[in-house]
Amino acid sequence: MDRRTFTLGLPLLAACAADRATEHATAPDGPYQATGIKICEADSNSATVWTRTTAKAERVGPEGGIPVIRYKDGRTGELTSEPSNGRHHEAVGPFPDGDDVHKLEGAAPGAPGETRVRYRKQGADEWSETAWGPVAADADFTRHIELAGLEPGSRYELEVEARPAGADAASSKIAGGFKTAPPPEDDSPRTFVVSTCTAYPDRDLPDGYKMYARMLELDPEFFVHTGDVVYYDKLAKNQSLARWHWHRMYSLPTNVDFHRQVSSYFIKDDHDVWMNDCWPTMETKYMGDFTFEQGQRIFPEQTAQKQPSYRTVRWGKDLQVWFPEGRDYRTPNDIEDGPEKTIWGAEQKEWLKRTMTESDAAFKLVIGATPVVGPDRQNKRDNHSNGVFKHEGEEIRAFLAGLGNAYAICGDRHWQYVSRDTKTGLMEFAVGSASDEHAGGFKMDLRTDEHLYLNIVGGFFSGTVERVDGKPRLTLRHYSVDGKVLNEVVRESV
Repeated sequence: MDRRTFTLGLPLLAACAADRATEHATAPDGPYQATGIKICEADSNSATVWTRTTAKAERVGPEGGIPVIRYKDGRTGELTSEPSNGRHHEAVGPFPDGDDVHKLEGAAPGAPGETRVRYRKQGADEWSETAWGPVAADADFTRHIELAGLEPGSRYELEVEARPAGADAASSKIAGGFKTAPPPEDDSPRTFVVSTCTAYPDRDLPDGYKMYARMLELDPEFFVHTGDVVYYDKLAKNQSLARWHWHRMYSLPTNVDFHRQVSSYFIKDDHDVWMNDCWPTMETKYMGDFTFEQGQRIFPEQTAQKQPSYRTVRWGKDLQVWFPEGRDYRTPNDIEDGPEKTIWGAEQKEWLKRTMTESDAAFKLVIGATPVVGPDRQNKRDNHSNGVFKHEGEEIRAFLAGLGNAYAICGDRHWQYVSRDTKTGLMEFAVGSASDEHAGGFKMDLRTDEHLYLNIVGGFFSGTVERVDGKPRLTLRHYSVDGKVLNEVVRESV
């Protein structure tokens, strides 16, 4: 049997125009930067620039196809490429690897090289520059470059250069920019944007996603991706295929153009660490040679996520955000509920409660991968709004509500909603999927008294903090993929 069976994907538009400054090749042999850059984890005086060198300037086109993975039903022994329930199926190898993966649609094979960053505060005459340094071949030819000593509340421009080791001239350049967090006494207006659930087959443009250009129109301070950045489940059966998911996602022109212009924080969830509703000790034959631990390593490799992955950042006088970690510390979903059953783990919960209590920000936002309030579908067993995590869910909702100025923002769900917990009054804002094609999983006739807003559509989310008549105000908005405001909630500081 031919194990290298492929099916064709969607056509790909040409790369971004030269005047958008996304890729300038100056040497015919590379290395290049086909997967762009990411500006990550910005705070008031630092940021990390994710870089990666590639063998070619552009991704593989649709002629590369996608792999077909075969599965054996553990109950019947039948082979299929479309298992109805992954938990009962075993992925059958050998799986595409090495050069076979490099030929797939969206592939952008890595290559040896060096990178550096040139940067300056916008309007300044002189550039600062980091030292040239090699990318790490064992980390998918990536290099994370720390920029330190930055000025708070400032806009920076940068150029990321790549070259062959020891060469005199750069072989590719990407220009971009970002903002640093303002100092804690700064109460000027600030806007941020949030997205989730970017399933590659459900993108809504041939070259990526509509939402990215619309988000840039808001001139955001920062961007948060709340997880399910990629979906490993069906096709990532080894590390090479897992990394290919990132290559085809972040070589999309819309993604390259967006991430060179705004700083980002990435949060992982089940599909971009391993598989649906997973936990660290879960056992399955569905994922082939790919393990949960490998997924844990690849996520920060591809996003420059800080460790530990639960963290907080202050953004001026009136806003502080917390990013909880929802996969690394959880106990199995299927054990009996009780005080020891957890998603966040004791150490993380202690940190969250302590830092949120200590904060004097006017608004405290917990931006996480999965719901805290819901409501969710009755058959779900993976988040704090589900009955199987009732004990910890009630603990967290009571704590957040008791702060008086805290709100939950979540990803994971493929529909937009605003809800208020009937017991504690805690409000939650679900971002909704990144495209209309990926929206679903809920119905309007399932609306409950907890829902203040419900919409089964794709799009994105924003928050704006500002002072009105000297008082802090938070405005939270849901958008369509085309940037139309679908819902708005205004909250005053208490």
